[in-house]
Amino acid sequence: MKFQQTERFAGDRRRLSDEEFRCFWQVVRDELIGAAERHVTDPGVAWLASLRVKPVQGAHGVWEMTWSFAGPDGRATFEWVQIDGEPAIRWRRVGGHTIFSDP
Repeated sequence: MKFQQTERFAGDRRRLSDEEFRCFWQVVRDELIGAAERHVTDPGVAWLASLRVKPVQGAHGVWEMTWSFAGPDGRATFEWVQIDGEPAIRWRRVGGHTIFSDP
């Protein structure tokens, strides 16, 4: 699975602590990538419940996931794009619940 990131994501990432970013990336690496690949192959396959992946209300084409419940609150938003003709994820925002004001 390939990724891109928006400038907003890069700015959000700089505001995360190193530990928060490690937690985010571990969840992406260990859980989201496989789930996303399954979703690409069969969009009817349910996402892992632990990721809480769902469309963002009022933001067509934008999806959200939860990477931490324990605190601080860890959320990320993304959209599906094509990179080199293959489905990929463009990370839009990362941080706490406040990212939903402009996902």
